[in-house]
Amino acid sequence: MATDIQQLTQDLRDFAQVRQWEMFHSPKNLASALSVEAAELLEHFQWMSEAKSRNLTAAKRAEIGTEIADVFLYLLQLADKLDIDVIEAAKSKMLANASKYPVPPPA
Repeated sequence: MATDIQQLTQDLRDFAQVRQWEMFHSPKNLASALSVEAAELLEHFQWMSEAKSRNLTAAKRAEIGTEIADVFLYLLQLADKLDIDVIEAAKSKMLANASKYPVPPPA
């Protein structure tokens, strides 16, 4: 049985295939598109205070959710093209971070 990530990845493959977009989905192009979408996400927070960024309206949250989805979808496509398991890569990175940044001793 496919996981949600595997199914979403397959759905992305199918979506691109029926539109004949595979020729445009090189790792370089997907990384570029990912960067653009991440910038669009950041744009929502430009000039916003820390406090306001923590207390968004429902409409703003929905807009940001759409940008987060764009980033996530391009990231999945890039990982698929490079045959990288995003869940395993994330777990490995978290382990590396835990080693690099140990919990400080109590004060």
